[in-house]
Amino acid sequence: MKYFISAVTILATISFLSCNDHNEKSVDKNDSSGNTIQKKYSMTEQSYGTIGTEKVVQYILTNPSGMMVKILNYGGTVTNIVVPDKNGQMGEVVLGYDSLAGYLQKANPYFGCLVGRYANRIAKGTFTIDGKKYTLATNNNGNSLHGGLKGFDKVIWNAKAIPGDSSLQLTYLSKDGEEGYPGNLSIEVVYTLGSDNQLKIDYTATADKATPVNLSNHCYFNLSGEKDSTILDHEVQIKATSITAVNDQLIPTGVLPGVKNTPMDFTTMKRIGNDLSKVAGGYDHNWVLDRQGKDLELIASVYHAGSGRLMEVFTTEPGIQFYTGNFLDGTLKGRNNKFYVKHAGLCLETQHFPDSPNQLKFPGTILKPGEVYKHSTIYKFSTK
Repeated sequence: MKYFISAVTILATISFLSCNDHNEKSVDKNDSSGNTIQKKYSMTEQSYGTIGTEKVVQYILTNPSGMMVKILNYGGTVTNIVVPDKNGQMGEVVLGYDSLAGYLQKANPYFGCLVGRYANRIAKGTFTIDGKKYTLATNNNGNSLHGGLKGFDKVIWNAKAIPGDSSLQLTYLSKDGEEGYPGNLSIEVVYTLGSDNQLKIDYTATADKATPVNLSNHCYFNLSGEKDSTILDHEVQIKATSITAVNDQLIPTGVLPGVKNTPMDFTTMKRIGNDLSKVAGGYDHNWVLDRQGKDLELIASVYHAGSGRLMEVFTTEPGIQFYTGNFLDGTLKGRNNKFYVKHAGLCLETQHFPDSPNQLKFPGTILKPGEVYKHSTIYKFSTK
């Protein structure tokens, strides 16, 4: 897969309340008359408010095709992804809010953010490493979800544009004992907007004590471009023939049942609404990916026939949490005063399995001193 590396610039056609320019590079294109025109990669930044004395900044990335991604240093949150439909009309494909206040509200269901130190659930908020038991902050039916009460989604990351690249680098130091986790964990996340309408996320982390690490992004996608209120007509395919079975609190039982001839079977493209009613509570499960190796690999696809938009997901991770917005209930006012109803968006969270620190048969998630945690995921957009 080819990635375009370039410097960044501000687009003259977009104005901001407060913005800073970065370097730029043009890409030559020909118009219908054969004349050379210039399209550019750009990265700009604008003030997005404050939290206490800390400034929240929104970074706007644009590629020569016109795809736009907006990211906050608060929570590493992807607030917007704008891509064309089959007719070339640009549209918003992630759920989000118009202002910082929406992301700060207690009811915000992790829209677009980075989650960790451990994405998904750890049973009863406890685990043991080398005979020592650790107790985490619990925030989900007595379990720990997405890092606890103040996970990585609720902190301000250090952010900067990578020189000579269309990439935004975010860094954060999670201190020893934060939310109950052992060790100082240094994290780097790099968002890169590629020339072929792909958003790549590269995660890297190191620790000075053995600690569980499982990082992910929690975007809610709706490929209709804000035209459909739900994702029930979206079609999904997941390269997985088994899932991690869970109890009524969505904690894995340790069993990995096959999906064949069940509502969990997405081995071929299937409309989400076809079997959703057959799944208690809706889809909120980890699929065990049938991978060919350890490199980036296409493992899931989402298609919306009305818009023609196709999203392909590539990852290095062993699992993916497919979630259909079951807990949205129409009370959250999102972008453009729109209320998000049940199943308004879907998540495809690339990850290790839930509760792996307590499940010895699952792929390991304990990062030890001297080791480097690495994880890459790509969300690629096209039409058909």
